[in-house]
Amino acid sequence: MGTDATMGFMTALRARWRDAGTLLCVGLDPDPSRFPAQLRGEPDAVFQFCSAIVDATADAVCAFKPQIAHFAALGAEEALRRLIAHIHTMHPGVPVILDSKRGDIGSTAEHYATEAFDRYAADAVTVNPYLGRDSAQPFLDRADRGVIVLCRTSNPGSGEFQDALIDGRPLYQHVAERVARDWNGNGNCLLVVGATWPKELAEVRALVGDLPFLVPGIGAQGGNVEAVLKNGATADGDGLVINSSRAILYAGNGDDFADAARSAAITQRDEINRYR
Repeated sequence: MGTDATMGFMTALRARWRDAGTLLCVGLDPDPSRFPAQLRGEPDAVFQFCSAIVDATADAVCAFKPQIAHFAALGAEEALRRLIAHIHTMHPGVPVILDSKRGDIGSTAEHYATEAFDRYAADAVTVNPYLGRDSAQPFLDRADRGVIVLCRTSNPGSGEFQDALIDGRPLYQHVAERVARDWNGNGNCLLVVGATWPKELAEVRALVGDLPFLVPGIGAQGGNVEAVLKNGATADGDGLVINSSRAILYAGNGDDFADAARSAAITQRDEINRYR
């Protein structure tokens, strides 16, 4: 975990909420077709682009969230590993969430946990609960790392299964309760609840107390920041990791792309803080 191996993910996250005064997470979703002209054709463009964004925005964020598919599709896994190392070295104390939505059984789940936490040195990882507790167990066992469980996701089709009624209540509420009650023995669990569902945010918050949420869906997906804070924040005004990716990454596409990203991140951080 950064330069201080004793600091776990939850400790680092709470410190960023409190000391840096920010609930903003910047998602790192590199798309070379949207890179500024000066990086096109550069052999190390993915790392150069993402590290420039990181350095420009680090003081405004509570976490960074690289999306593994954006790197893997480009054959840029080594750039991802170097990027996470760069964040830990240059911005110690800012945790990194590997967005990989893993969920598999037995030794395969153990390998995915090793990939996330040892190969990439991520501080937290997103996991899919559909295969049940044993598929998440290798992640949950790493008490110093965060395990961020999909609950009510921000995509339009999320309700197809997540809203299915079981004993009169939607599946996502059962997931929320089970994670809070049974999976969180190490105090390292979070839930993904999308900004596009403010009513559901309030319902899940009522079920799980202060368990933190990763909230995608503001910015390009149109979620309302005020509604997210009103329905999702804990009593002390935090408990949220509010992610924005494209709206910050591609705020500018000229030589000043990193400065444009910084301005967008600060604007977003300040808007969030207005409603805390």
